[in-house]
Amino acid sequence: MEENKKKKKSKKKIIIVLLVLILVIGVGVGCYFLFFNKSEKSIKANKKEVKSEYEMTGNDLSEFDLAFLKLENQGKNKVYSPLSIKYALEMLSEGSNGNTKEQIDAIIGKYEAKKYTNSRNMSFANALFVRDTFAKTINKEYASKLKTKYNAEVVEDSFATANNINKWVKNKTLGLIDSLYDDVSDYNFVLANALAIDMNWVKNIQADTNHTSDEYSVNFAHEKYSDYVPVIDEDSYGTIQFNNKTIKARGVEFAATLNNYDIVGDLGEENIRKTVGEEYKAWLSKKQCGDDYDYEDVDTYLNHYIKELDEGYKTEKVSTDFYEYHDDNVKVFAKDLKEYNGTTLQYVGIMPVKEELSSYIQKVKAKDLSSIISKLKEIKLENYAKGKITNIKGSTPVFNYSDNLSLIADLETLGMKDAFEEEKADLSKLTSAKNTFIADATHKATIEFSNEGIKAAAVTSIAGRGSTGCGFDHLYDVPVETIDLTFENPYMYIIRDKSSGEVWFMGSVYTPTINQSTNGEILNK
Repeated sequence: MEENKKKKKSKKKIIIVLLVLILVIGVGVGCYFLFFNKSEKSIKANKKEVKSEYEMTGNDLSEFDLAFLKLENQGKNKVYSPLSIKYALEMLSEGSNGNTKEQIDAIIGKYEAKKYTNSRNMSFANALFVRDTFAKTINKEYASKLKTKYNAEVVEDSFATANNINKWVKNKTLGLIDSLYDDVSDYNFVLANALAIDMNWVKNIQADTNHTSDEYSVNFAHEKYSDYVPVIDEDSYGTIQFNNKTIKARGVEFAATLNNYDIVGDLGEENIRKTVGEEYKAWLSKKQCGDDYDYEDVDTYLNHYIKELDEGYKTEKVSTDFYEYHDDNVKVFAKDLKEYNGTTLQYVGIMPVKEELSSYIQKVKAKDLSSIISKLKEIKLENYAKGKITNIKGSTPVFNYSDNLSLIADLETLGMKDAFEEEKADLSKLTSAKNTFIADATHKATIEFSNEGIKAAAVTSIAGRGSTGCGFDHLYDVPVETIDLTFENPYMYIIRDKSSGEVWFMGSVYTPTINQSTNGEILNK
């Protein structure tokens, strides 16, 4: 009996001990999770996610593309390649870690570089030049990724001179940029992207004596309407009174006529026969062309007259292939370059009408430019008003210039700061060397816009470290709407991949130029 009591007491003690242990464990676990979660949440709350207003959401036109035009908006000719800068940043991101990578990736966002096929008209190349004594520190995985993902060359060099890098730049930019550096002796590596185009328009802007291009001359029978663009040669380019008539710039002309005016249907055939017939009879009676002239009888003449008058309706005549958009605020002229290796690039010139270009650039957003591009009209009858003749007349300057960006300052403004500071830069995926940072970031570009096409190149490097004679005619007044697309003031331009929207080049024209022998004349200065 006594033994049974002892056993029961023993069991109770065990149960109590177990209950206490469970309770202690439960409280401990609860406290652990409570404080651990609180601590974790506190850490997450204190660690801010890196965001950028310039984050790319894809490959089409973005605030990043436009940013450099805004940041270096100095009222001067500007040209740069957003695409080249993006490629260089992507390659740098692959070699970065920590906050450095977060800052770069906050800008890159969802952007993924598209691969382009090289040809004699289009060059696209990446490279990592490494000082031979620094080469052993380069992460093999990083070098391998550059080769496989970006088709990049990895080149060891003494960095005693810049000759090898400059030779590569010249080769990869189709000779358009012949040098990038004067001295590279302070650097341990140079990460570079080079791209270039040497492309012709599908059709020249203005017909000339050296190339096959459609001549443009319009004269509708019996209507008070005609239009003409002269054929030019190298020495007979037209001129544009540019920038409030302060510059006499060389330019090329373009035009289009879209006849949506049904004159016979509008005036009525019987009314035309009556009006013209009476005048023709009066003219016949005077025999102003002499007795030997072959006069047509009234009905024959009127039949020919009505037929010729009607033939002008639905005429669509253009001097070259182009697109346009205009409203109260902007004039836009766009034209496609020839397709090369499956890529069609499009030039889009945008001139503000009501304000200075520098002010327009500062205010305009990427979405505004995308909206303008989406509204571009192909020059076709169905795109223009019925009941009138639409006449588009325009001219655009030709130009040729080069430019550089202050790339480090610009990228720091966009939020990418750590990479340029020795104490903060984390390039541990690129190299095992300590205290490695970006000592220089260079972007150089050049562009030539001509009647035949566009030549442009860019390099981005990131270094660590009417009739005559006798006869009768009755000319009718016709309703004409004229659209003036003359680019007579400073404007900006975009050269874009027409299918993806990828911006290859962007810039501004304040002073149109060609070269020393053919520069536009400076007036009133």
